[in-house]
Formats: sequence, structure tokens, C-alpha cells
Amino acid sequence: MLGTIVNAGCIILGGVTGLVFKGIISEKYHKLVFDSLSLCVLLIGLINAFELKSILVVIFSLVVGSLLGQWMDLEKRLEHFSNWIERRFVKTKPEEGESSFSKGFVTTTLIYCVGSMAVVGSFKSGLSGDHATLFAKSAIDGMSAVLFASSLGFGVVFSAIPVFLYQGALTLSASALRPLITDVAIADMSAAGGLIIIALGLKMLDIKQMPVANMLPAIFIPMIFYGLKAVLGF
Repeated sequence: MLGTIVNAGCIILGGVTGLVFKGIISEKYHKLVFDSLSLCVLLIGLINAFELKSILVVIFSLVVGSLLGQWMDLEKRLEHFSNWIERRFVKTKPEEGESSFSKGFVTTTLIYCVGSMAVVGSFKSGLSGDHATLFAKSAIDGMSAVLFASSLGFGVVFSAIPVFLYQGALTLSASALRPLITDVAIADMSAAGGLIIIALGLKMLDIKQMPVANMLPAIFIPMIFYGLKAVLGF
């Protein structure tokens, strides 16, 4: 869990630092910073997407995972969780629609959780105690949190909570999932996650609005698929 704890701590530290800069950077530059970050998110998604081993598995994973996420209504649940945190700790009453706090919280939560480093790093941490990947992710997330918080505000700081819960759960369950964690499965999980990140980047740029959080189950479909393939021999 050390890697996950450090990761969450770096997000908090970077987010708080970004809030300081938010007061320094004039409003006319915030949109430019946000658009620049959105383009970087698209690039990260593309890099991850090209790790795929089987395009059919990735397509199947996105379709099935998105349907499952839509059924669970993950997007709405994440927004409700964000609004609860805002009312509980920030002492504001979110207006109808997406508040600035919710936008920062949901956007950075997805970015920090969907990437391949979150999955691979958590599994390595749980299986062998190797925290190097999560330490590297911590540095990246901390630096990006400075920029995101300077543009999106206080919600970025609280994205450390779902990151801690998500990566912590993966770390603790790594031993049980070990038979399913193969190089091929990880590659297609990364590819599915990359496409979800691309969808998030398009949403950030107001090009296409999609319920990105509802796509999250797609990340784990390749692991289940290849596990069943090994057991059933198809």
C-alpha cells in the first residue's frame, strides 16, 4: 500500500500547490491552460491505446464494459459522491448541473485511475512489493495536479480519495487475481483505458460529451476474457 499512499499524498500536495497558483494566474489564462492539458490527455490516451494486442478484444471490452457501466450508472454515482464531498467538506451547495468542484474531481479522478500505470503499478505493488511504477506515477500525478488545480480548482485535491480506494483495492486483490494478470491481458487493459482517456480528452475540449465514467468496467474485461480463455481453452 506504500505506493498508493505516496500517490494520494502527491496528488494532495500538487493540488494544494495548484490552488495557490490559481490565485496568481489571471482568469484569461485558465482556459488556455485547461485546453493545453486536454490535448495532453488525448496524447496519453493515444499512447496507451496503441499497446493493444487484439483489436477484437478491445472492441468487445469497450462495448460490454460500457453497457455494464451504464447499467450501474457509474457516471451519476461518481457525480453524487463528488457532490456529497463538496457539501460535507467544502460547505457549499452545488447548483444544478456540474459544479466547478465536481468537474475538477471527476475529471482528475478518471485521469488518475484509468491509466495503465494505475493498474500495472498496483498489481506490482501487491504481488512483489515493487512500488517503483506507483512512485513514478506519483511524481507525474503530483506535477499534473498543480496544473489541473490551477485551472479546475479544489475538486482536484479530493480526487486523491478515489485514487487511494481504487489503487488500494487493486493492490490488496493482486494475489487473488495473479492467474489473470498476463502480459497480453495487461496490454489490452491499457488499450481499453487509453481509449477511455481519449474520450475524456474529447469531453474536456467540448468536442463530444460522453458518460466516460460508465466506460470504466471496460478496463477489466480483457483480464476476465483471457482468464476464461485459459480455463475453457477456446
